[in-house]
Amino acid sequence: MKHWVKAGSHPKNYEVGVSTLPDGKRCGLLKCTEPASNIFGTLMQTFCATNYRSKRMLFSALVSSLNVDEWAGLWMRIDGPGREILGFDNMEDRPIKGTTDWRRYHVVLEVSREARQISFGVLLTGNGEVEIRKVSFEETGMEVTKMKEEHPLEPGNLDFSEEFEVGEE
Repeated sequence: MKHWVKAGSHPKNYEVGVSTLPDGKRCGLLKCTEPASNIFGTLMQTFCATNYRSKRMLFSALVSSLNVDEWAGLWMRIDGPGREILGFDNMEDRPIKGTTDWRRYHVVLEVSREARQISFGVLLTGNGEVEIRKVSFEETGMEVTKMKEEHPLEPGNLDFSEEFEVGEE
């Protein structure tokens, strides 16, 4: 899928793709195909931080889950020189579990002047599946949720409308 890739600790245990909803809209899908404990997969993208430096950025999306036995969540990471992690939040402290209907979740991080790249996506630990749609990435005044150059300049295909081939990072 254009701009999106499959990654994680064990990406081969996960399937990614696009689902079509009853209203004809498309959403991203991340599904465990070979369950094991303490592993995760992610549907993600990485892009250059240049246009977002010195801004507070909000990554949000509608997420639904089916039989998530460990946890799932949105995540965002800000990388600096040498891939130093300048900011990170993966919703581990406010996880999505079990089977849930569509709900909007968000992650907010400061992008420092030293930032080189931004990565974001949805992750799934263990068994189950999640779908993601209505993805948004925008500047915000909201509080940061949690702190701990071969990429595109901007995120893309946020509505999953463009055809793709599944890539891996």
